[in-house]
Amino acid sequence: MIVNVYDIKGRAGKLGQGISEDIIHQPLVTEKRHKHSFAFGDAEIVQLSFAGIYIKYGDVAVHEHMNLHMEMEDEPSVVELHFTLSGQGTLRHDRNGQHYNFIENQCNMHYLPQFAGGGEYRKNMRYRFFEVHFTTSAFLALAENSSPLLMDLAEKISGNSLIQINKQNMPMTLAMHQCIQDILYCQFTGGLKMMYLQSKCVELLALQTQAYENLTGKSPFAYSITAEDIERIHYAQTYLLQHALEPPSLIQLARIAGINEFKLKKGFREVFNNTVYGYLADHKLHEAKEMLLSKQTPIKDVADQLGYSSVQHFSKAFKKKFGISPGQAK
Repeated sequence: MIVNVYDIKGRAGKLGQGISEDIIHQPLVTEKRHKHSFAFGDAEIVQLSFAGIYIKYGDVAVHEHMNLHMEMEDEPSVVELHFTLSGQGTLRHDRNGQHYNFIENQCNMHYLPQFAGGGEYRKNMRYRFFEVHFTTSAFLALAENSSPLLMDLAEKISGNSLIQINKQNMPMTLAMHQCIQDILYCQFTGGLKMMYLQSKCVELLALQTQAYENLTGKSPFAYSITAEDIERIHYAQTYLLQHALEPPSLIQLARIAGINEFKLKKGFREVFNNTVYGYLADHKLHEAKEMLLSKQTPIKDVADQLGYSSVQHFSKAFKKKFGISPGQAK
């Protein structure tokens, strides 16, 4: 996908690379990595394409608060699963006038053929994202006889309607984070790599669909919580991750989120399928795994940076979670 970007001063640039129909549908994985430097920011973008799917993820740094105009060059129409890993921004689609917010640890599903519109980003903000794009034909094949939600989306897509699965973004679950990490650090090669990535992309589609059904009550919660409660629980999750090294007590977190402690405990488990501090512990271990794999950070430094009382305590928790020691992970 190529996106032409212009700022209000007329400075222009291109993000990403074009993906042809032939490359998208080939049975092996094609990978493209590019770094971009513009007057208004820098970006590093990775694209993987295979079997009717392409994955796009990146890290964008904007040097100044600005509004950007964006136009997508002629590309195959796709259904996009969007996951915001850090930072935030807003897009406006000129075709329908709708705004799409991208907020840390939130996700959504879009069908926006031939996007053209504006984007707003904050100064000195690091924006990290992960996307899975299914070509229209690949999505329609997956949606057939799958679930009422996906079949309804497929019907709307067949009519070329602009779609956002939910007007409000959905919180990312630990299962989504883990699935994304599995894709980022895939060790397979050749045809096996394509099969593995394909299965993980379908898993992310299933997880987003499940999250939507849980959020809307189409798959009822075991404990009845309101949409406002869910919003406050989502805020509590974001605050918890932002203060992971010095987490608040449960009472403090409930007060900060504006919800009572009972609803926070019960609702958090319903939304994230984990306790508050079980979620935090899992998040820290996944972050530790990323530091060991991608940054080759020494084990002691990882334990210190993530607030573990000792290397032994960290190693024991890591092995219990992943089945291998930190040293084996490196």
